[in-house]
Amino acid sequence: MPQMTAHNQPGSTDQKLVRNFCIIAHIDHGKSTVADRILQLSGIVEQREMRDRFLDRMDIEQERGITIKSQAVRVPWTVDGVEYTLGMIDTPGHVDFSYEVSRSLAACEGAVLLVDATQGIEAQTLSNLYMAIDNDLAIIPVLNKIDLPSADPDKHADEIAGLLGIDSSEVLRVSGKTGDGVDELLNRIVSDIPAPTGEADAEPRALIFDSVYDSYRGIVTYIRMVDGELKSRQKIRMMGLGTVHDPIELGVISPEMQPTKALGAGEVGYIITGVKDVSQSKVGDTITAQDNMAQEALPGYRDPQPMVYAGLFPIDNAQFPDLRDALDKLKLNDAALVYEPETSVALGFGFRCGFLGLLHMEIVSERLRREFGLDLISTAPSVTYDVVMDDRSEHHVTNPSEFPEGKVRSVTEPIVSADIILPKEFIGAVMELCQDHRGQMGTMEYISPERVEMHYTIPLAEIVFDFFDQLKSRTKGYASLDYHESGEQTADLVKVDILIQGETVDAFSAIVHRDKAYSYGVMMTKKLRELIPRQQFEIPIQAAIGSRIIARETIRALRKDVLAKCYGGDITRKRKLLEKQKAGKKRMKMLGHVEVPQEAFIAALSTDEPTDRDTKDKIRAAQKAN
Repeated sequence: MPQMTAHNQPGSTDQKLVRNFCIIAHIDHGKSTVADRILQLSGIVEQREMRDRFLDRMDIEQERGITIKSQAVRVPWTVDGVEYTLGMIDTPGHVDFSYEVSRSLAACEGAVLLVDATQGIEAQTLSNLYMAIDNDLAIIPVLNKIDLPSADPDKHADEIAGLLGIDSSEVLRVSGKTGDGVDELLNRIVSDIPAPTGEADAEPRALIFDSVYDSYRGIVTYIRMVDGELKSRQKIRMMGLGTVHDPIELGVISPEMQPTKALGAGEVGYIITGVKDVSQSKVGDTITAQDNMAQEALPGYRDPQPMVYAGLFPIDNAQFPDLRDALDKLKLNDAALVYEPETSVALGFGFRCGFLGLLHMEIVSERLRREFGLDLISTAPSVTYDVVMDDRSEHHVTNPSEFPEGKVRSVTEPIVSADIILPKEFIGAVMELCQDHRGQMGTMEYISPERVEMHYTIPLAEIVFDFFDQLKSRTKGYASLDYHESGEQTADLVKVDILIQGETVDAFSAIVHRDKAYSYGVMMTKKLRELIPRQQFEIPIQAAIGSRIIARETIRALRKDVLAKCYGGDITRKRKLLEKQKAGKKRMKMLGHVEVPQEAFIAALSTDEPTDRDTKDKIRAAQKAN
C-alpha cells in the first residue's frame, strides 16, 4: 500500500474525498465479517483489540450472531497516495429490521450488495437491492465466503450478473473470513461510488438517522451532514421540533467516539446535546445552526407501519412507570417501535406495542428485560382488523378484547405479498404450506435452473405465528422469505373467547378464521387444563364464539376422603356425608373465584403447535366433519 498522506480531519475533509456506503445482504451472508476486515485493513482497529463482529455492540447481537442495529463508522483508505474517508454503515439482514436498512440507504451514495457464494441470491437480497435502486445508489455486487469448500462463485456470479444486467466478471469475489479481495473491494468503493454533492458553503443542514440513550450523557444523536458545516459549541436548532440546544460534544465514530471541532458537508458523525428528555430527538428531523439557520428542512423518513401488535405487561404492576420510561428510551434507539397504554382485566396496566415482525417483538422484549431489568408478560401477537357491524358502525380492532359484540356484517384483515426463493424440488411442499395458510398464488419465476422465486398473497395473521419455521422445516432450511404489506381483504373471521368458570379471560381471546376456530378452542382449553392448579371445586374451561360453546375441558375438584372414619356401618351415614360434601362443593363453585397463575399466562400464550395425540385427533375429526 502506498505511503499515507496526512489524515483527513473531520470538518476539513474535501467532499470529493468522502465516500458514504452501506453493506446490504440477506441475513447470515457475512456483512459484519466483511465490515470487520475493512476495519482491520484500514488500521483504525488494532490487531490486539480486534474481535469478531466488532460493530455488533449489544450482548444480544453477539449471542445470536445477528445484527439488530445499523452501525456507522468512519474509515480511512488510501488509493494512489491520496487518502479517502469512507463512511461505512453495517446494516441488519432480517426482514423485521428492514426499516434500519432503509434509513441507512438514505444516508449513503452507494451500497455493497453482498451475496453468500454457497447460498446465492435470497429473498432479502432482492428486497434490499430494490430499496437501493429506489434510492438511486451506486451498487457494487460482491460474492462473499469464496473460501468455503461448498462455494460455487461462477454459478452465483452469473445469477447476480443476470439480475443487474452486467457482465459476471464485474462481480467481486471476497472472503470476509480470510480477507481475500477486501482491499480490491475498498478500491472499487473509491472508484465506483460518487462523492456527496452537498453545498459546502450553504447554511448547515444535517439529517438525524439514528439516536441512542446514554445514561451518563443523555441522548447521542447520529447525523449525516448534507450541506454546510457545524462547529462544536455552536448552538443548534432542531427544525421539526423547533428546539434550540447548546451541544456538549460533536464528533465522528472511528470506531469509538472521537470528539472533533467541526463536521463538514457529506460527513457522518454524532452530536451530544446533554438533553435527557427523550422527546427532544426524533429520527428524520433536520439539524441546523441557530446563528446561520437553513430555511428549508430535509425530507425525513416515512414512518414505519407496524405489522404485528402485542401487549406488554409488567408481572409486578408497580413496575409500570419503569416500563413506560424504558419504552421511551428504547424508542430513541428503535424508531420502528410504536406503543400506547392499555389496561387488561387479567394482567393489569401495560402497553399495546406495534412491531415489524415476531423477531422484532422478541428482541424488544429481551432488551427490556436485559437493559432495564423488567419482568414482563407478552400477550399473543395479533394484527389489526376493520370490523363493520350490521348497523354500519365501523370499528378498528388492534386487540381481540376490542372486538365488538353483536351481529357482524364484514371483517377486513391485512394481507401481504410474500416472495419465497427455494430450490425447485420443494415447490410442492411450499405450495401445500401456503394453501394451508390461506395463501393465493401469483407468479413463479426461475432465477436459475435450480432455484425458483414464488409470489404469494397471504393474510398477515397467518404469517406471524409459525409460518417461517414451517417453511424452513419443509424445505430443509433452503427457502428464504421476504414480505411487505399489500392491502386488505374481507374474510370469514370470528372471535374465540376462553371462559374460565363462566368468566371471559381477555388475554386468551383470539381472532381466527372460522375454519380454525375449533382447533384453537380445543388447543387452548387443553393447555389451560394442564396449567391451572386444581381447586376445592370443579372448574369448567370453555371456548366460545359469541354465546356458542365450541370446546370444553373440566378441571376436577380436589376432594377430601370424608369416608375415611367410617368403618362399616350404615350406608345412609356414608351417603349423608357425601351429599353434604357435594352441596358444599356446589356452593363453593357459585362463590369461588379462580386466579390464573402468571406462569399459566406465559405458557399458554407461547405459540407452539398441539403435540398430544388426543388434541390432534379431535381437530382432525372436526376438519373432516366440515
